[in-house]
Amino acid sequence: MTDQKTQIVVVGGGAGGLELVRRLGSKYGRDKHDIILVDRNQTHIWKPLLHEVAAGSLDANLDEVGYGGHAVRWGYRFFNGTLESIDRATKHITTSPLIDDQGKEVIGRHRIRYDYLVLAFGGVSNDFGTPGVREHAQFLEHRAQADSFRQRLLNACLRANHEHNTGNPDARVRICIIGGGATGVELSAELYNAAKALRNYGLEVFDEAKLEVTLVEAGPRILPQIDTELAGIARHELEQLGVSVRENTQVVSVCEHSVETKQGEVIPADLIVWAAGVKGADGVSEMGDLELNRLSQFVVKPTLQTTMDDTIFALGDCASCILPGEERPVPPRAQSAHQMASHIFDNLCRIQMGKPLKDFVYKDHGSLVSLSRFSTVGSLMGNLVGGRMAVEGRLARWAYQSLYRMHLIAIHGWVRGISLIVIGHVNQIVRPKLKLH
Repeated sequence: MTDQKTQIVVVGGGAGGLELVRRLGSKYGRDKHDIILVDRNQTHIWKPLLHEVAAGSLDANLDEVGYGGHAVRWGYRFFNGTLESIDRATKHITTSPLIDDQGKEVIGRHRIRYDYLVLAFGGVSNDFGTPGVREHAQFLEHRAQADSFRQRLLNACLRANHEHNTGNPDARVRICIIGGGATGVELSAELYNAAKALRNYGLEVFDEAKLEVTLVEAGPRILPQIDTELAGIARHELEQLGVSVRENTQVVSVCEHSVETKQGEVIPADLIVWAAGVKGADGVSEMGDLELNRLSQFVVKPTLQTTMDDTIFALGDCASCILPGEERPVPPRAQSAHQMASHIFDNLCRIQMGKPLKDFVYKDHGSLVSLSRFSTVGSLMGNLVGGRMAVEGRLARWAYQSLYRMHLIAIHGWVRGISLIVIGHVNQIVRPKLKLH
């Protein structure tokens, strides 16, 4: 009888999860290990690109990665499913039945054994219980939501274009984006980039002048993750484009065509996007008995093992990691997920060799926010006097594009990652093309 393979199951094929299974599959192959990726989608797209997909500036079909083909290339298995529960006693996870768009069951409820389990399925936007958000606002958490927003945006633009041609010169498309973090700011700018190109697609009288974008932030300023001066530059850039930026403005309710603020203002909107806050995925508390924080994120130790089970790890937005000497958890950023994936890979390798695990050390490499083709602002950690380097203009734009190039290398390896860059695959960011349908 052959020995049972060591089974490592990773739930979630985002930037961190996909990088992790690639590295595990590449190192261990299938001789003595069985590396399994579980994800509800069949393809991966880098989450920081979703605002470009939503605005129609990027064709996601050219940038997404199919899990099936990627798995064959890197020696792991892919299972299409959604995590339903974790049975720590028997070391199994259960996935929900897979239902197609016609409501028919494709794959029934399924049990998967694990020796080590990594939870990497990200988080969702935190609506803070605000009335009407779930019913009337759109989210940008995955490809389907970005596609849905893009179609609704196009429909609204077509409608405004038709109204203008039939006697209403004041027809506008009004968009309210709630949340002044990177997603909200980047989407605000990208919408104007997309509007500039609409006349090439049959909307002869529609351009950015027919677009009214309002960006609402509850805090004292947009982009709290970067320096105050740089956030001010970003706000100025947005206002130059035409965005109405409302800081210190809390949303108390969302209706089908309007947003109400705590100050009593009613902001009319044809489209509403909620891009504020991050919390654990819905239903996490019913998945098992692992420790959760108040935002339904898995609490992990500095080794990134969950507090109640050393064979279960968590990374990215679904994890809450407060490192020794820190008061706040590791921030929910793409760079955090990348660093955590790398650390969990190292610790899983150490387990296989019988070595003690190491604690995670988070290195803040700074933040960059793209204002489409108009500007990029942010800060980078460098070996300069003072340690932090503020960057603007071309250098910042180059650095922002480099983040995606690094992502390509992380999920494809150096050889294929570099080849994709060389042949121009990354040009969808450098020179985005409008994708409307």
